[in-house]
Amino acid sequence: MLGLDAIALARAQFAFTMTFHIVFPALSIGLASYLAVLEALWLWTGRDVFINLFNYWLKIFAIAFGMGVVSGIVMSYQFGTNWSAFADKTGPVIGPLMAYEVLTAFFLEAGFLGVMLFGLNRVGPRLHFLATLMVATGTLISAFWILSANSWMQTPAGYTVNAAGQFVAADWLKVIFNPSFPYRLVHMVLAAYLTTSLVVGAVGAFHLLRDPHLAGPRVMFSMAMWMATLVAPIQILAGDQHGLNTLKHQPVKIMAMEGHFQSHKHGAPLYLFGLPDETAGKVKYAIDIPKLGSLILKHSPDAPMDGLDTVPRENWPPVPITFWAFRVMVGLGFLMFALGLFSLWERWRGRLYQSPLLHRFAMLMGPAGFIAVIAGWVTTETGRQPFTVYGLLRTTDSASPLAAPAVGSSLLAFVIVYFAVYAAGIAYLLRLMAQPPHPGEQGPSSESPVRTAGITPAPGVPKGAGAT
Repeated sequence: MLGLDAIALARAQFAFTMTFHIVFPALSIGLASYLAVLEALWLWTGRDVFINLFNYWLKIFAIAFGMGVVSGIVMSYQFGTNWSAFADKTGPVIGPLMAYEVLTAFFLEAGFLGVMLFGLNRVGPRLHFLATLMVATGTLISAFWILSANSWMQTPAGYTVNAAGQFVAADWLKVIFNPSFPYRLVHMVLAAYLTTSLVVGAVGAFHLLRDPHLAGPRVMFSMAMWMATLVAPIQILAGDQHGLNTLKHQPVKIMAMEGHFQSHKHGAPLYLFGLPDETAGKVKYAIDIPKLGSLILKHSPDAPMDGLDTVPRENWPPVPITFWAFRVMVGLGFLMFALGLFSLWERWRGRLYQSPLLHRFAMLMGPAGFIAVIAGWVTTETGRQPFTVYGLLRTTDSASPLAAPAVGSSLLAFVIVYFAVYAAGIAYLLRLMAQPPHPGEQGPSSESPVRTAGITPAPGVPKGAGAT
C-alpha cells in the first residue's frame, strides 16, 4: 500500500482508529457533566426548561457514548495484532492500568447508565440524579486511567525491567502518578469541557438564528458561552504549565514543537509560522518574534535553549507534523478564548441572543474542539517518536512480525467500515441536533425491548385444551 512498510501501516491504522475514537470520549466526558448540571438545576429550580434540555442532550449522549465504546474496543485489539512486542514488553504495567479502568469506570457506568437513560419515571428524580452523577464520575475515572497509561509511556517512572526484558511496576503510585500525568489529566478534561461547550453553543446558536425567542436554545447557548469564557483562559494556563513539564521531561518534543533545529545560547525566538525543513535543519520562510520562545518556556528572554542539533538524528521526531499540529491546537485555543470574550461583550450589551455575528462565530467554532483535541493528540504522540516508551522502547522494536499486505488489508477494511458506520452515526447526531428542544421533550425511548424468538413465551393455551 503506497510502498509503506508494515510499521508505517500499523502506525497509520492506530492513528486512523484513534482519530475516530478520541472525538467521542471528548464529547461524552463533557456531556455527562453537563447533563448532571442540567438535572441539578431542574431539581433546584423546578424549571421545565432544564429537564427538557436534559432529555434533549441525553439522547445525543447515548449515541456518542455508544460510538466511543465501540471504537475504543477496536483499538485495544491492535495491541495484540499490530503491536505484540509492545504488549509483551509493557503488558505488566499497561495491562493493569487498563484493567483498573474496566473495574472502576466501566463497571460504574454499566451499573448506572441504564437507570440514567430510562429510569427517570421509574426510580424517582433523586435516585435518577445519583445515577447521572455516577455516570459523569465514571467518565472522569475512565479518563484518569487512560491518561495515566499514556502518560507513563511519555514519562515512565516507578518501573524496573525483569529478566525477560519486560517493564514491571516497582512502585505503583509512581507508575500511576508519573511526572506528566497531572498536567495531561487537567489538560484533557478541560479540553473535553471546552469541546462540549462549543458543540452545545453551536447547536444553540443554530436555533437562535432561526428564532431568538426559543427558551431551550437561549439557556443552552448562555451556559455554553459561560463555559467557554471561564474555561478557555484556564486551559491556556494549564497548557503553559504542561509545556513547562514537557520541557523538563521531554525536551526533544519541545524542540520539534517549537521548530528549534539550532541551539540558541542567548535566547530562542518564537516561530509563529514557517516550513520546517529537516534536511536543511531550519525553518524556512519563518515568521518569528525574537527571544519570545525563551521568555515563554524559561521565563527569561536571554535563557539558552538547546536545539535538535544536540540530538542524534535517529532520535528526531517528525518535526513538520509536530510543529504544525501544535500550532493548530494553540491557534484554536486562542479562537475559543476570543469567542468567550466576544460572548461576554455581547452579554454585557444585552445582545447575547440577538447577535447574528456571535451566533455565526459560535457555529463555526462548533467542530473546533474536536480538531484541537486531535491536533493535541498528534502533537503528543508524534513528538514522542521514535519511541513508544519515551527513551526506552523504540517504535521499530514494538511492532508485530507482520508483512505489509496483512496490515494494509486490515487498514483498508477499517477505513471502509469506519467511514460507512460512523458517517451514519454522525449524520444521525446532526439530525438530532437540527431539531430544537421542545416543551415536554422526551428522553430515549423506555419501551420494553422486544424478546428474541428463542425466549418469547408461547401464547397461552386455553383452559381445558388437551395436548396433541
